[in-house]
Amino acid sequence: MPFTSGKQAFLEILKQEGVEIMFGNPGTTELPLMDGLAREPGIRYILALQESVAIAMADGYAQASGKLAAVNVHTSPGLGNAMGMLYDAMKAGSPLLLTAGQHDQAMNLTEPILWSNLPPVARPYVKWSYEITRLEDLPRAVRRAAKTAKAHPTGPVFLSLPVDVLNAERQVDLLEATRIAPRIRGDKAAIEAAADLLVKAHRPILISGDAVAHGDALAEMAEVAELLGAPVYAECVPSTCSFPFTHPLYAGAFPRLGQPIRNLLMRHDLIFSVGGDMFTLSLPSDVEPMPEGLPLIHLDLDPWEIGKNYPAEVAIQGDPKATLPDLAEALRRRLSPDAVKAAKSRAFELGKARGVRIADLRKLAQAEAGRTPITPLSLVVGIADAVPDDAVVVDESISSGGGLRDLLKCQVPKGFYGLRGGGIGWGLPAALGIKLAQAGRPVVALVGDGSAMYTIQSLWTAAHDSIPVVYVIFNNASYRILKQRTLALKGFSAEDDKYVAMDLVNPRLDYVGLAKSMGVPGELVEKSADVGPAIHRGLASGGPYLVDVRIDGSFKS
Repeated sequence: MPFTSGKQAFLEILKQEGVEIMFGNPGTTELPLMDGLAREPGIRYILALQESVAIAMADGYAQASGKLAAVNVHTSPGLGNAMGMLYDAMKAGSPLLLTAGQHDQAMNLTEPILWSNLPPVARPYVKWSYEITRLEDLPRAVRRAAKTAKAHPTGPVFLSLPVDVLNAERQVDLLEATRIAPRIRGDKAAIEAAADLLVKAHRPILISGDAVAHGDALAEMAEVAELLGAPVYAECVPSTCSFPFTHPLYAGAFPRLGQPIRNLLMRHDLIFSVGGDMFTLSLPSDVEPMPEGLPLIHLDLDPWEIGKNYPAEVAIQGDPKATLPDLAEALRRRLSPDAVKAAKSRAFELGKARGVRIADLRKLAQAEAGRTPITPLSLVVGIADAVPDDAVVVDESISSGGGLRDLLKCQVPKGFYGLRGGGIGWGLPAALGIKLAQAGRPVVALVGDGSAMYTIQSLWTAAHDSIPVVYVIFNNASYRILKQRTLALKGFSAEDDKYVAMDLVNPRLDYVGLAKSMGVPGELVEKSADVGPAIHRGLASGGPYLVDVRIDGSFKS
């Protein structure tokens, strides 16, 4: 057993667990850890100027790398600042090890400044939360945390690190890493039952969730969809490219309101959900989204999600990549030549309809091309045409990104990331973590102006660490989505055309100026024809770059 300090033991275990980057914002209770990093070249520390930035960077890094992401914040206020982005990471299932410094235990009974009982604060948004009280327990706790974060369903974990534990020195057994094999194969009998139902359905609908992308199962999902000739929708709140955007059977994302969901499902006679939510709504609904009697087959790695809101006629716990090939084989054994022919015919018609939908979007964008301010659709088309095929797109455009999934050419699971939990401010910092994880690919982040101001400090980190992300700000000088939702209430605001605290004016925010003040160059764009060239200049710059696009803030159509 090596003679070591707590801070050295902690960092050595992180390295053994595959950690190469730590994100954070330190304070006094983190000083032992920062002192340890001074002699630890194997871990790069990325400084954020606020804790929510650190968490979202780690979230993006975890999703894009598939590795354990380490992030450290400053005791009670730092953990409090982190909670909004920790919620997003929890909803995305990102494997984060979040740590916070804690005071020396000898003084905690006196309740010193900044002290609180940290594990209960983090507990609602993590899989496991614990405070290490002895150096002897540190290896076991860190190993357990890493194993738990990476075990399915993946997600964040939290450890509180008291100063005295990090400073303590003695012989310590560092133990070894444990990883639970992720390829859980679904039950054979359940797969056969699912195949029986699917071949009998005349109008099945498929939902492909983020688990498909995170498990690298797009090809397997496409094979099943093609055998059935069925449309594939992304789940209600999709944060990945869970099905190739260019595939003829891709039908876009599910709506998030009860009546539109029901209207869509009424056209089908069976649902097959693979890792998809059932259903995450934006607003309460007087209408039940799920039509009565519509059979559901539900495959997911997380047993909590299976049958959570609607009973599944066939419920399968399994990894999509390990399980879908078995289902495909079961379908092939059952499909008659006539059924195969019918599936191909349905696929052809769905592909033709998709082509018409995209052509209509482009035709509308062309008709709007000369308008000032730029329309959101014109901006989306300009972005889709400008980004390289190998680019990673990070989307937090909120209410102005309509058509994005139809127009982008993403065909790989790590080519698109969107806001999962709904806590805005995620996009600016998450893009930095994603770029660090995929350094060889261009990264373009699309961020609403309101969202940007939650974590605008991210631009300093981008400049400080030379992280080349191109940011496109969707600037409508308002919280447009709030105006839309307030209008839908049909109350005083709708009658008086008065929307309180929803406009970002007087003064209007200068994003190019803000970026410049933090070391990031940028430019203002006010014509749709200038969108593509501005993005190209940003990508060619070799560093972080911001494009502030003035768009139409209309919200009543």
